[in-house]
This record gives sequence, structure tokens and C-alpha cells, in this order.
Amino acid sequence: MNASNTKAYLFDLNGTMIDDMHYHIQAWHEILCSHGAELSLAAVKQQCYGKNDELLERIFPGRFSAAEKTAMSYAKEEAYQAAFKPQLKLLDGLGDYLEAAKLQGIRMAIGSAAIMFNIDFVLDNLHIRHYFDALVSADDVLNSKPDPETYLKCAAALQVAPPNCVVYEDSPKGVESAERAGMSSVVLLTLHEVHEFAQFEKVLCHVPDYKGLALQ
Repeated sequence: MNASNTKAYLFDLNGTMIDDMHYHIQAWHEILCSHGAELSLAAVKQQCYGKNDELLERIFPGRFSAAEKTAMSYAKEEAYQAAFKPQLKLLDGLGDYLEAAKLQGIRMAIGSAAIMFNIDFVLDNLHIRHYFDALVSADDVLNSKPDPETYLKCAAALQVAPPNCVVYEDSPKGVESAERAGMSSVVLLTLHEVHEFAQFEKVLCHVPDYKGLALQ
């Protein structure tokens, strides 16, 4: 893909725009273990994908009602936000990258498995909502990543064809979602390593942050 074909950037949020996944893992570890799960931090890391209620159902199949899972989800997010807020900042270089993309007329969206409570936490505290033309949260999809629904909904909201979108992701399941949507990806190495993305064919590059990253 070259820059002339790219009309939209689609960003995952956690681990892609902000380096917060360790805080999510810690918050989940505490709440899951408080309900009797005997899981290491490494095991919880492997479960940190998809919607919150899906994660809870994977760990505690059939145990909690929908209302109980919603309450646990918000308790986890409140613990995460309280712990992470003092360190809340964009990944290095992302502020300039968003500004440059906006000036180039590239449309942008966020496609995240987070609930809007967390997306709002980031956008409003970092004052970056104006960069994004569409937001797709966990509440907006039936099927979580690695299903392509999240990114296909972003593309539809921006009225941009999937092949003309570049996805920014930090997880293998997110990159799988992008590829299944027919999109290329830029991988942020905030939590995973390069070899974990070896099976994917449409990864443009792997980077630690946005410093020096050319517009795609």
C-alpha cells in the first residue's frame, strides 16, 4: 500500500494509543482472583481480549448474571482508571502523528473492545476527541476482535473502503481482525513481540511508538 491509497486510519486504543495494558492486566488479576480464580498475571494477559463480559464468561462460565458482569466490569474499569490516570499520556510521537494526519485530510476512527466509559476517559483527559470522525466501542458490535466487525464498522462510518484503511494495533487478535477486514496494519510493540505477528501478511511495520513513523 502506498500513501496515495490510504484514506483512513483506524486506531485500537489500549496499548496502541496509550501504554496501559499492564494496568488492565493488574486490575483484572485482582478482581478475578477476588472471585476465586487462581490465575497468574501471565495467564490473565492471555485472556485480555474481547469484551469484558466475554472475558468474565471465559473465566467463570455460567456463574454470573449479565447485571453482575456489568457491575464487575465497571468495578474493574474504575480500578484501572484510578491506577493509570497519573501516568495517562499518548504514546511518544502520537500527538504529532494525529495532527499531521488531520492536516493531510486523512479520516480517523477508534475501534476498540473497550466500553465507552474507558474511551471517554482517554479522549477527554487527553483532549484529542476532535481528531476522530467515528468511535466504535464494545457496545457497538456483536462480535469482538478477532472478528472483523469492529474495523468494518469503522470503515463504514467513515465511508472509506476497507482496502484504503490502515489499522494501528498492539495485539495479534487485533491484527487478525484487521486482516479479516481486508486492511493493512501498523503494529505497536507495547505488550507483544515481533514474532507473535509472524503469521500475518498485511503488517506494514512494527514500531515501539510513533516517533519518526511516516504517515502510512
